[in-house]
Amino acid sequence: MKIVVLDGYGLNPGDLSWDALQALGDVAVYPRTAQGQLLERCDGADALLTNKVVIGAETMDRLPGLKYIGVLATGYNVVDTVAARQRGICVTNIPAYSTDSVAQMTFAHILNITNRVGHYAAQNRQARWSGSEDFCYWDTPLHELAGKTIGIVGLGNIGMKVARIAMEFGMDVFACTSKSSASLPSGIQKTTVDGLLGVSDILTLHCPLTDNTREMINAGAIRKMKRGAILINTGRGQLVNEADVAAALRDGQLGGYGADVMCSEPPAADNPLFGAPNAFITPHIAWATYEARARLMDIAVGNLKAFISGKPINVVA
Repeated sequence: MKIVVLDGYGLNPGDLSWDALQALGDVAVYPRTAQGQLLERCDGADALLTNKVVIGAETMDRLPGLKYIGVLATGYNVVDTVAARQRGICVTNIPAYSTDSVAQMTFAHILNITNRVGHYAAQNRQARWSGSEDFCYWDTPLHELAGKTIGIVGLGNIGMKVARIAMEFGMDVFACTSKSSASLPSGIQKTTVDGLLGVSDILTLHCPLTDNTREMINAGAIRKMKRGAILINTGRGQLVNEADVAAALRDGQLGGYGADVMCSEPPAADNPLFGAPNAFITPHIAWATYEARARLMDIAVGNLKAFISGKPINVVA
């Protein structure tokens, strides 16, 4: 079996091993693949592994021997699944590998905004504390999470993990979810998106990107939020209107924005969020802990093994 990994650098920049995958066939690993290189690199391939390289119907038609596409992520919009199904190509994804890591990043952003650890560490490298007249100092608002209300949009694996962590902090937890109220754990109150906007001190987004959720956080939605509320986005960049978020940060309607995702990745250098006050952006790394990537690798290999054995798992097409 010829196996081609189209963009392996994100998963494995060198600290993991491809050995388990190489035991399954003749493997070619490319750090990155431009669309213009796709057909040449995939020629004769039985199986492709992709994270962000798009594989559409035209590509599938040019690869008559292709039997399997493994997406190295949970989201699989980079593959035309309808075309794959029509051509008998099995497509799999990697579910739930990064739940703990993304929930951890969600709270890294929350705690950064409420406690400003990075800000004070940077100031003290410049002798700010050393020159203080008092035993301590602070020049930003500092807030406890206990007693605050967190609103969670989406209660999948990550959203539920965030809810459980929030309850351990003593927060009041409200959620917009398709789950029934009766099925929710004690301590989580179900409401609508508008309900969340009105009550949340912190609003965090963990829902899929759909036509209904695209730019769900825009100027109109932000006006319904408490003045000074914190917005967190570790879901999808396009869940928010970035220009509207930047404007709300500038006028103080939003007290902070912590995001690990942006509408375009990599983002333009002149993105308005980069110049907005209290905007804290990390470069899509919530999923990238060593532990989560090792888990992803194991599941990816397991998916391909299962396909070869005739009993595919994690099939999305």
